Amino acid sequence: MSEPTHPSSGPVSLRPFHPDDVEGVLSLWEAAKMTTGEPVYGLAEVLASCQKDHAVVAHSRGRIVGAVVGRAAHAQGWVVFLGTASGGPDLGARLLAELERVMSGAGLSQLSALLNDDLAASEAFARQGFVAKKDLHYVERHLPLQRSEVQLLNDLGGRMLPRCLWDGIGGMEQEKALLERRLVVPLAQPELAEQFGVTPPRAVVLFGPPGTGKTTFARAIASRLEWPFVEVFPSRLAADPQGLAGALRETFSRVADLEHVVVFIDEVEEIAGRRGGLPPSPLQGVTNELLKLIPAFRERPGRLLVCATNFIRSLDGAFLRHGRFDYLLPIGLPDARAREAIWQRYVPSAVRDRIALGDVVARSDGFSPADIEFAARRASQSAMEEALEGGADAPEGPATRHYLAAIAVTRKTVSAEVAGEFVEDIERLARQ
Repeated sequence: MSEPTHPSSGPVSLRPFHPDDVEGVLSLWEAAKMTTGEPVYGLAEVLASCQKDHAVVAHSRGRIVGAVVGRAAHAQGWVVFLGTASGGPDLGARLLAELERVMSGAGLSQLSALLNDDLAASEAFARQGFVAKKDLHYVERHLPLQRSEVQLLNDLGGRMLPRCLWDGIGGMEQEKALLERRLVVPLAQPELAEQFGVTPPRAVVLFGPPGTGKTTFARAIASRLEWPFVEVFPSRLAADPQGLAGALRETFSRVADLEHVVVFIDEVEEIAGRRGGLPPSPLQGVTNELLKLIPAFRERPGRLLVCATNFIRSLDGAFLRHGRFDYLLPIGLPDARAREAIWQRYVPSAVRDRIALGDVVARSDGFSPADIEFAARRASQSAMEEALEGGADAPEGPATRHYLAAIAVTRKTVSAEVAGEFVEDIERLARQ
């Protein structure tokens, strides 16, 4: 697992503790002592837990730049030590997330920590979802996945997603605000929803042109809720001995054993297309099965079905009716503000101030997020190859001209015709 950190420190890798890392952890512990006073746990206890419990280190250019150490006692987990030499709260939060992943199989229901007056550490814990107790430097986090669910989620091919996905969506503020109001708040705060007579949604369809980020939004919703994410792949289920319909039924049956879950079906038109015609399509039985599964899925709280489609007009009418899906939400092409946020994600920070980003944003009108990513990577590759060729004018990084050239040769995923059809679909079918 690799993550970028502070520009001056270069790339950072996270990995399990190795006995050779003792000196690095010792240095971090001593640095913490000098900066914020005596750590809550003594050095001997920290090093002992490194050896026999759970520990993750971050290293960059052969140097240990961060470490987190945890131990488990029955259902209670404790963070024994968190220290970073660079990267601040961002690196601290990533270390905590990795420790939580490593300890997820230990049967924990809660992860806690005792902190001294270390503001950077406190911010790192807060970013990872720990809650401070009043008048105490004590934080705890109820883990979203219990021990009995870990193996089931693994069997289903599901996973817990990082908490940062929601904030990582650049721009698209209107779409995010709509999803926050319609989906996240009623599901995350059921007491508030009940107070106002709002029924939390159970199933939604995200529709829009290809490459506009529907899958990204589905994952971000699960991340925002901190619910397990299970993606159903009809193409994989088709190989099951029970057949596609039987495998689909078995998957939904097993999902019911999870306390909370977001189930995602991409390109749902493949198994929920319009029925009719003679002879009947072999997939009609699958569509019928899915139509029966959705009402049963909706009966239990703490779950959300998200289906995504590029071709909502091809879906069976019975599939889209009220009572099966609460909302049919459009996800369209990013506007100028969203494009700017997406470009900023891919433009290296070292050259960002030298890029005429306004020109780049304007020239990429009509680009999907996937188109922008492709053009940005092409510009970076072109600039690097130019630098390798040498010469006095070799660039030190991508320049505006590289981005404009990449935009010029990037074919838009969404044609004007498809964009027009999307507007028609919003008017005819959207349910927001």
